[in-house]
Amino acid sequence: MFYDPRTGQHGLKRNPYKSVIVPRPIGWISSMSKGGVRNIGPYSFFNAVAERPHMVMFSSSYRPESELRKDSHWNAEETGEFVVNIVTEDLKDKMNVSSAPYAHEVDEFERAGLTPAPCNNVKAPRIKEARVALECKYFQTVRLPSQPPDHGNVMVIGEVVGIHIDDAILTDGMVDMNKFRPLARLGYWQYTVVDNAFWMEPPE
Repeated sequence: MFYDPRTGQHGLKRNPYKSVIVPRPIGWISSMSKGGVRNIGPYSFFNAVAERPHMVMFSSSYRPESELRKDSHWNAEETGEFVVNIVTEDLKDKMNVSSAPYAHEVDEFERAGLTPAPCNNVKAPRIKEARVALECKYFQTVRLPSQPPDHGNVMVIGEVVGIHIDDAILTDGMVDMNKFRPLARLGYWQYTVVDNAFWMEPPE
């Protein structure tokens, strides 16, 4: 089959776009407002975008007419920092709880039953239960095209300034995927767990 996504006429039961760009890692963004309210939000439009320096991004929606931004986007811009926690299989239910559209003043650490832990180089808390957390300094927001015009899209970019790794997921000085078991988003409401990895080095 073929369809032009600009028309939206794919003829299928559901739009297949997010089902073919898979698996997508989940950036579980923790942040804190200027007023001290802690926030957590999972983003499957997330990834590493550069290595020197280490840069990551997450993509969020907002309402252009009112500048109504999601808390993770708002806090990153207002405070200049955020933390990317990597979701693992054992935390999938807590991640799902944190995805609900809570009001700005709600502490989602409490709602999801998670423990805030201090970071080394940013004031925003990381999730103690997360096996990996990336402390980030906000770098830039890129405003993306949107359809329809009353629905905005942005890409929030941050520089990684600190990395926490649970020693329990290391084997011979490397991250062991069978111990790490990161969760990834597929299409629709499907998820998968990375529980199989193989080694293949590039040619000389």
